[in-house]
Amino acid sequence: MSVPSPRADPLGFLRALFDAAVAQAVPGAAMRSFLPAPPKGRTLVLGAGKAGGAMAAAVEALWPAEARMSGLVVTRYDYVPPAFKALQQQRKTRIEVVEAAHPVPDDAGRRAAARIAGLAHGLTADDLVLCLISGGASSLLALPAAGISLAEKQAINQALLRSGAAIGEMNCVRKHLSA
Repeated sequence: MSVPSPRADPLGFLRALFDAAVAQAVPGAAMRSFLPAPPKGRTLVLGAGKAGGAMAAAVEALWPAEARMSGLVVTRYDYVPPAFKALQQQRKTRIEVVEAAHPVPDDAGRRAAARIAGLAHGLTADDLVLCLISGGASSLLALPAAGISLAEKQAINQALLRSGAAIGEMNCVRKHLSA
């Protein structure tokens, strides 16, 4: 790709930089170099975030077809790549991607978080966990801490959003509300 001269075409130059950065951030073939070899045991993919569906689709495409793999990833409603969603509906994927609410958690996120926690039990030293986490994970993994209801967690989350608190401040509070 040729990049325009910043002096001759500053807007074109900035657009080329932006496009290059976005292309590198989108999960895809670039992930290949970060994936380990399949283990002796099983591979479990667990994840959450607004990019969770795209990351799951990339891992699904890059992981060797003959290697065992299963998993569960939760993403925001309408954030599953359409081609992956179609494959999932045909039961042609090894990773299940479910949808939940963001930024205020819902019961779908609570159920997904409980399922993810359950899937992590019983792993051995021969197993591999690929953890796919992106922005929004704390909202999408909405399993409340003991003694806190989902409705209370939702109300606190809504109050935090209205407060104008920075995301780091909100996450500091939310981590104490999460199992």
